[in-house]
Amino acid sequence: MFIFKGLHRRLAQNLLEYTVLVAVISAALLAMSLYIHRSINARLKQAQIELDESKR
Repeated sequence: MFIFKGLHRRLAQNLLEYTVLVAVISAALLAMSLYIHRSINARLKQAQIELDESKR
């Protein structure tokens, strides 16, 4: 019975570690996607400004 108790604790710890890992990776991907979105918008805005100036 003690063997199963140790196994249960180890499996629970592994599950907790994987959950934390997935949460950290998800947060990093979310932060990266926000940064990339802003970067693309800034480049599009700059291209729009340059095109507007060339029409004048």
